[in-house]
Amino acid sequence: MSAVLTNALAIGVDDALVWHRDAVRRVDDSSLSDNQQADLRRAAWMAAAQAGDRAAYERVLGESVGVIRSVARRQGVPVDLLDDVVQETLITIHRVRHTYDPSRSYHAWLAAIAARRSIDALRQHGRRDRRELHEPLAVENFAEEGEASDATEHDQRAAALREAIATLPPGQREAVEHLGLRERSLAETAELTGRSTGALKVNLHRALKALRGRLHGDS
Repeated sequence: MSAVLTNALAIGVDDALVWHRDAVRRVDDSSLSDNQQADLRRAAWMAAAQAGDRAAYERVLGESVGVIRSVARRQGVPVDLLDDVVQETLITIHRVRHTYDPSRSYHAWLAAIAARRSIDALRQHGRRDRRELHEPLAVENFAEEGEASDATEHDQRAAALREAIATLPPGQREAVEHLGLRERSLAETAELTGRSTGALKVNLHRALKALRGRLHGDS
């Protein structure tokens, strides 16, 4: 059974259309703020969409994108993940649109979904960042550890690494210390250092390249 039909059985197509007409009238109320009018307009469109109005559905989804992005940014989602959060939120809306109650705020309903998808994205991104950012440094630190003939050689390499890190520019050294040595996440490091996640990634990449050059003679 389609979501539209399910919703029609639950609230009645006629009831939905009546609510839509009344909501449109309320949107014209000059006593409402711009945000309140926008919320009522979107609620009316979603009510119409639940009753089968495809054009209204496309309009409400189009106006939802900006709200989703705003919620995601407040949740700390980096710019390169915003489109993913928007897509996942729109998919969720499509899947659960029949659960929306037109008598309640559309913005609050949408923001709750967007917040959950933002948290999901941050968790998944954090796990991926730990693999992408920590493992390369671990290779730099310990790639030859199994070949050491004794503890002295290992200590010498560790000292050489510390000296090499100390010669890095401040931004690169900061990235290595937080992301690699202390194994902090990108989000946590960005909050502590005030640098963007993109800048931290670039600094770590450059730092690893510089360390390879100093320790192994790579160009």
